[in-house]
Amino acid sequence: MENNNTNTVNPVLLQHLYDITPEELITINSRIQRFSDGEITNFAMIYRSKRKDPQTILLLCLLGLVFVSGIHRFVLGQIGMGILYFFTGGLCLIGTIVDAINHKDLAMEYNGKMIAETLSMLNMIKR
Repeated sequence: MENNNTNTVNPVLLQHLYDITPEELITINSRIQRFSDGEITNFAMIYRSKRKDPQTILLLCLLGLVFVSGIHRFVLGQIGMGILYFFTGGLCLIGTIVDAINHKDLAMEYNGKMIAETLSMLNMIKR
């Protein structure tokens, strides 16, 4: 009897992406159901190099409270917001405090884009 349970996580994925958040794992697992182990390995290696850790975003955000505001926005690829935060002192520190509270959401939004980008890149390679 074949097990078609979509709730199981491929062990190859966990081997390469052992430190991702549960939200990332759910998103990735739902999108790679039909991938072979080799394709999952390729995806994991590419995605791992692109993803941002929420703790790193938090540390950079907190650094903005005492040093230079906006570094976390530059790291997330939000250049315009980074420049705005830099010149306004993190919008008078209020924006930086809000970003520190929402650091997981900022990282997940960025990582979601990187998941989609990596999958589209692998689809181009397949053709």
